[in-house]
Amino acid sequence: MTKEIDPTQIQARVSELLSEYWIPSAAIGILHDGEITNFAVGVKNLSTEEPVTTNTIYQCGSMTKTWTALAFMQLVDEGKVDLDEPVRTYLPGFKVADPEVSAKVTPRHLLNHTNGIEEDYGNPGEDDDVYERMVNNIASAPQVQPLGYTHGYSAALGYAILALIMEVIDGKRWDDIMKDRLFDPLGLTDTSSWREQVDPDRAATGHLIRSLEEGPIVSPLAYLPRAFGPGGNVNSTAREVLTLAHVFLNGGKAPNGTRIVSARIMRGMMESRVPIPDPYMFGPEWALGLIVCNWHGEIVYATDGSTIGQNARLRILPDSNIAISMLTNGGPRESFYKKVFNEILGDLGAVTIPDLPKPDPTLSLDLSRYEGAYERPGARYEVEAEGKKLYLTFILNSLQAQILGKPERIKYELLPISETHFLMPSDDPLEDTQTVAICDFKNGVAQYLHTNCRLNPRVLRY
Repeated sequence: MTKEIDPTQIQARVSELLSEYWIPSAAIGILHDGEITNFAVGVKNLSTEEPVTTNTIYQCGSMTKTWTALAFMQLVDEGKVDLDEPVRTYLPGFKVADPEVSAKVTPRHLLNHTNGIEEDYGNPGEDDDVYERMVNNIASAPQVQPLGYTHGYSAALGYAILALIMEVIDGKRWDDIMKDRLFDPLGLTDTSSWREQVDPDRAATGHLIRSLEEGPIVSPLAYLPRAFGPGGNVNSTAREVLTLAHVFLNGGKAPNGTRIVSARIMRGMMESRVPIPDPYMFGPEWALGLIVCNWHGEIVYATDGSTIGQNARLRILPDSNIAISMLTNGGPRESFYKKVFNEILGDLGAVTIPDLPKPDPTLSLDLSRYEGAYERPGARYEVEAEGKKLYLTFILNSLQAQILGKPERIKYELLPISETHFLMPSDDPLEDTQTVAICDFKNGVAQYLHTNCRLNPRVLRY
């Protein structure tokens, strides 16, 4: 007998968790065997205390990449793009610092984050030619890692290159392509790709929490720059996010019966995968626009996103015919998401989210192999041993520290799970335990630090 959820009970539990985590609101959608349960709890803005509804629109952040990937795969379906042809086939002037990468990088490398190109695109502005400017600006961008070598998340650049390919082929702006290729065929009226298309009266306001004493405050940054468009600027409702999930659960078909992509292309999106160096925080593999998780032996697909004060989550469970979306105007907090989703999954009799692994006290590591500085633009990590313990110091720039209300140097102890993986617990009650991979040893020392899906190469050994 199929289990059913009790919306009243779940709403009450979510309300409790929102208070516990100081998150102003959450909108949640549950798709189970084709039926949708949808509810919203909390307020759009703590200053106005206006309640959210199921029609409140939130920022989806990097969940946008899944939308962009799906639209891009339509071009593949139509034979207009080959995933394994060089980007130069479609953008003849494409160039980065490494001549081999310039000639060989493909759309597949961009979709699965194995291109390795540094996000060194400067300030491309807010005009319609933003993605062309970004590509022009990376002519001297170096590599964070060799092409195709490993997974290293690209927050904006990789999907901006894909967007420019789409613009060249379709002859229109990426924003218009998304509307014409996805939003309209899916029957979506509340989903858009640009802040100017959002009804301000229905939009949730982002909030940050810098201390328990201060409590949540309205985010000082109302939206991400347009450069993040294809990788982070979709706005939607929890219900309309489930329309995206429906396409993945039903072999490329929308709820209204429209075929978005062929079943073959949909399988390709889900089955073309690369391993993630840190498999614990999100999942062990990355597909074409999706994270691939393994929950106690069941494959689950994930797509998440955050802006400055808003957070989006989507989990798709094909074997159980379930999808859950959650949009909030606070966070992100991993433990909040896990508690909410596990409450729902448990009620449905479905597999739940695994806990992080425990540290292994029997491991005896040569700590000198991990010591050093690891860095990419905008982030620096320093790893050093003190006695028999290993510590990581995260270096924030002054603007990050000011916005987040944190010191510019934050120190964490690293607790080993294995020879290459560590737990990174925090003394801050507003932070959850994270995981870190320090890996790829050459000449006796690690070459990369991978955390939060980002790859940081070694720049200095102590």
